[in-house]
Amino acid sequence: MIRLDLAGVDSLVLSPLCRRCPQGRAGCCAAPPAVAWADIGRIVRLGGRDFLLDELRAGQLVPSARGLSIRRVAASDGFPARCTYLGPADRGCVLTPDRRSATCNYYLCDDAFALAEREGDPLVPAARLAHDRIVDLLGQCDIELSALVSERFPAGPPWDAAFLDWVASEFEKVCLTP
Repeated sequence: MIRLDLAGVDSLVLSPLCRRCPQGRAGCCAAPPAVAWADIGRIVRLGGRDFLLDELRAGQLVPSARGLSIRRVAASDGFPARCTYLGPADRGCVLTPDRRSATCNYYLCDDAFALAEREGDPLVPAARLAHDRIVDLLGQCDIELSALVSERFPAGPPWDAAFLDWVASEFEKVCLTP
């Protein structure tokens, strides 16, 4: 049930159990995570700079203290207000993993883990461990990148291609260098 693809900052911990979320049709997508500094660096590193610029221009992403906020769309079609990128129930997120906040790539709630465990999924222990390691890795990386952004752009970043390229460069130095 759990799909586990370990690749450091690009790891995936996914599960079809999310479609049966006890919290409702939008599940955790009712409150989308930030696209944090580490996410921005990872997305740009994976070729998504223009995607981010386009989404900023379209208003789907909005600058915030933590990086970018994902716009929520109003309740409709039996869904509550939710992440702008949540597609139909049978599709889930419309973004590919290389364009998502890392949280969307690795987060499984305790309910999903418990259900997978009850259904005998042998990957539960490895997925929990991977989740904790990714949270630690990206959390530390994000703290360091946030400090660098604040130091270099005390009045706030320009949110242009050069800035995003700089974030990706710093991401590689801070997050990918042992």
